[in-house]
Amino acid sequence: MRRPRPPVPGRGPFSGTGLIIVCLVATMGALLYPIWSYTDRPPTGVDVLGAQTVPTRYGPLSGLDRDFVTQVRLAGLWELPAGQQARRKGTTQAVRTAGEHLVEGHTYLDARVRDVAARLGLVLPDGPDAQQRSWLKELDAARGTEYDRRFADVLRLAHGQVLTVVARVRAGTRNSLVRDLADDAITTELDHIRVLEATGYVDFDALARELDGTSAPPAVTHFPVPLDPTTDPAGTVPTAPGPSASPSYPLPPATSGPPP
Repeated sequence: MRRPRPPVPGRGPFSGTGLIIVCLVATMGALLYPIWSYTDRPPTGVDVLGAQTVPTRYGPLSGLDRDFVTQVRLAGLWELPAGQQARRKGTTQAVRTAGEHLVEGHTYLDARVRDVAARLGLVLPDGPDAQQRSWLKELDAARGTEYDRRFADVLRLAHGQVLTVVARVRAGTRNSLVRDLADDAITTELDHIRVLEATGYVDFDALARELDGTSAPPAVTHFPVPLDPTTDPAGTVPTAPGPSASPSYPLPPATSGPPP
């Protein structure tokens, strides 16, 4: 009987050659998996934004641009009445002054956003959304110092959320009307943030927790195409700068905090 041959060094699945082959197969699998795993996924946010961009005579108008215009309108629809309420119900001069700034700023911004929407052919909402109505109802029910605290906390949270959206739009928009509106919105939002903080009632720990839970950018809504998009390739029409391009605030800052 012939004896079995001893294994030849360097062969077999656990030899050096076998290990090299196994490693190569594993590497190819790792490279191909991401391509396979994303094949059937929905389009990304960038894809959605690109698909929703339409040409206008003021430059391309993206889905995010249209969402921003709508958000500016919505902010005024509830923050302006909240400011009017604070002028009546605030127990300190700081809270009442913050209310004055909200009325002043959102009266200006609302006129600006309606002009921009008309020039871009966009339809704006005519009432606050469900969350904003809930905030107004909560403030309406509060009294005394509790009202001051809820006013400062709720409005400061809302302004922080809006400011992140405005900054994102301002950084990336290619539409001259939207760019100028974002400039005005940033000026207004920062002024309101400062006077709300100056009331002394903002709970910064709670604010950090709330903003951390809503730090993701809002989903882009699929808005209809503007009513009158212009495909004229002659170029973008810039907005003419002027002395009224930015709001002014003659109101005094809210420098006095709550009583001890």
